[in-house]
Amino acid sequence: MSRPAGRALVWLDRVETGLIAVLVLAMVLLAGAQIVLRNFFETGLGWADPLLRAMVLWTAMLGALAAARDDKHIGLDVLAHFVHGKTRRAMRVITLLFAAGISATMAWYGYGLVQLDFGGGNTIAGIPNWLIEAIIPFGFGLLALRFALRAFLPPRNEDMPVLAPELP
Repeated sequence: MSRPAGRALVWLDRVETGLIAVLVLAMVLLAGAQIVLRNFFETGLGWADPLLRAMVLWTAMLGALAAARDDKHIGLDVLAHFVHGKTRRAMRVITLLFAAGISATMAWYGYGLVQLDFGGGNTIAGIPNWLIEAIIPFGFGLLALRFALRAFLPPRNEDMPVLAPELP
């Protein structure tokens, strides 16, 4: 990989991680404020609960992207622990390409959802619904791209334990 591309990826990783940290911190502070306001002052911020739900959506999608980036996503590849060599690599390619296909499908339908809400004018805490929902096609599109690219790269966690004994 070229130096500029490597630097760009490192920058992108840092931005992604920073966004997750900022969102989680903001959610904790906002939820804490809601708890204090409700329990001690019998009031609350009417816009906080819908905004917190939107922030959870964004945090979950960004977290999924970070997990896919680091090859630490949830995988249903139980059989891969019992095979080795080329068979294991082939299974990895198949499962990651399948995940890429599912993610691309989710991105397509998420785009349809955003289109439905684009002209509606509904907002959450002053933010248009379509803008909040935009993370769905964007995030799943990036997930599809990451899974497709990772399918042809070696796993980042090469030190995975092997459950099956080595055969002579």
